[in-house]
Amino acid sequence: MLRKIIKINEDLCDGCGLCIPACHEGALQIIDGKCRLVSDLFCDGLGACIGDCPKGALEVVEAEAEAYDEVAVIKDILNKPPSVLQAHLNHLYDHGAKEYLSQAIQYLDSIGMYVKIDNANKSSNDKPIAKCPSSTMLELKQFKQEKTKTKSNQSMLEHWPVQLHLVNPNSPFLKDKELVILATCVPLAYADTHYEYLKNKAVVIACPKLDYTDPYMKKIEDIIKTANIKKAYIVRMEVPCCSGLVRMSMQASVSANILDFELEEHIISTDGDRISQKTIFIN
Repeated sequence: MLRKIIKINEDLCDGCGLCIPACHEGALQIIDGKCRLVSDLFCDGLGACIGDCPKGALEVVEAEAEAYDEVAVIKDILNKPPSVLQAHLNHLYDHGAKEYLSQAIQYLDSIGMYVKIDNANKSSNDKPIAKCPSSTMLELKQFKQEKTKTKSNQSMLEHWPVQLHLVNPNSPFLKDKELVILATCVPLAYADTHYEYLKNKAVVIACPKLDYTDPYMKKIEDIIKTANIKKAYIVRMEVPCCSGLVRMSMQASVSANILDFELEEHIISTDGDRISQKTIFIN
């Protein structure tokens, strides 16, 4: 079909990549040192990426292209941090793309994500708000400290959410607790995760290999500072990729600069044993 789509002047493009974050739909990638349009299906032709190109290598043109698929874009964006979905919806709203926005809202509603546009004040600045039930903050239960350490099959999780992207540093369940930064695979490998690492503690889970980790260091720093955390544990697998949690947590600990703060690293083997634990930072 003939429609608006991004055109890239490869002679002008220097591969800086500044346009990539501006394309929330994921249509652009840097390949072989140049920006490339990887899929017509993901390019809405609204040109959000143009203003981020310092070389003027991007322009919107009318050309033969496959029809833009809003639902396919949303499905892809749902694998990214929630902020990307919000930015995408805002992008559609700001450009008056009512048809695409309607398609997005209908699809999100069909999978249990509720989207509204708060226009009570009828302001031109009102934006779509996407709310996923999985990110709603809950304090699930509180456990009393037992006199004897008898293991139990009862869940020791005291709060929700736990995914690091979703946890708000101002959440009351974090306040004055010991923090556990838990690698995603640990609960599957280590049988006593609930009793030893969840009971009476605040926990966040993250995967340094598969997650979008750019915001993680600042998020951990904010949690440590805002919630007055005095001790944190990094509980990770022995595999090399898991060491990324240590790097991010160490940087966050230094930046937080909390007096009497302590950081421990616990390493779990792939066959389910805790093979080491040590203090790696004290302020």
